[in-house]
Amino acid sequence: MNYQLNIAWFYPDLMSTYGDRGNIIVMQKRCEWRRIKVNIDKINLDSPDNLLNRSDLLFMGGAQDRQQKLVGQDFLSFKAPKVKAMIENNIPALFVCAAYQFAGHYYKPYQGEKIPGAGIFDLYTEHLGDQSKRLIGNVVAKLFLGHSLENLPAQAGGNLKDPRVKPEDDNLFLNKTIVGFENHGGRTYLGKNILPLAKIIKGFGNNGEDGFEGAIYKNALGSYFHGPLLPKNPQLADWLIKKALEVKYGNQIKLERLNDDLEWQAHDFAKKLKD
Repeated sequence: MNYQLNIAWFYPDLMSTYGDRGNIIVMQKRCEWRRIKVNIDKINLDSPDNLLNRSDLLFMGGAQDRQQKLVGQDFLSFKAPKVKAMIENNIPALFVCAAYQFAGHYYKPYQGEKIPGAGIFDLYTEHLGDQSKRLIGNVVAKLFLGHSLENLPAQAGGNLKDPRVKPEDDNLFLNKTIVGFENHGGRTYLGKNILPLAKIIKGFGNNGEDGFEGAIYKNALGSYFHGPLLPKNPQLADWLIKKALEVKYGNQIKLERLNDDLEWQAHDFAKKLKD
């Protein structure tokens, strides 16, 4: 069967400050290496709303404050309702840093009123304002995705098995760690209706307090990892691709194995980095 995916890339000119376009490159190339045709739809401020109708996979990266403000009004007013409905219908997505914060209930700056979020994820973010307390550095974390959640506290899904991961997915998660770089002043706190993506081994993660990094809701992932995330963590890229194909075509998909020696060398090197 000839497979095809349409990937929506939100605000590529404004929300790709920290190399997050590398995530798009990885998803595109890993599809093409498997002879899966890929179309990248760039969703900008002036894009028609119906462009999202054909999207099989969503991505939105991070940015600095000025770009976030430009994007925020457009995304929350015009695109977020559609995106929320798509994610509720199991369309896979990846939100990184500022996009991860946008996906929550609200963002509270150090000064001023709360800024409403898209409400896609059951989480909120608050900024302490002290630049010396930014959470910056290399991060290593152990994935919950694809593995037992029994070590989580009850309010964060303890003693559950992630229902999004099937036994046949296990080959995607032979490497249980993810690596990346974080740089954020906001502290993100997860609610009762969302699970963390990973448990911090080294670094700060969502808030520097509870030891969690990122979030999972249905087939949507959120993370603070820049660097970007997917080149050094190909198992996450393949999980997103696999889920997108399965939702689109309604069949169980077994992805062709790729030679990821270079990717895992980069992954292992990053695990050894010291701040």
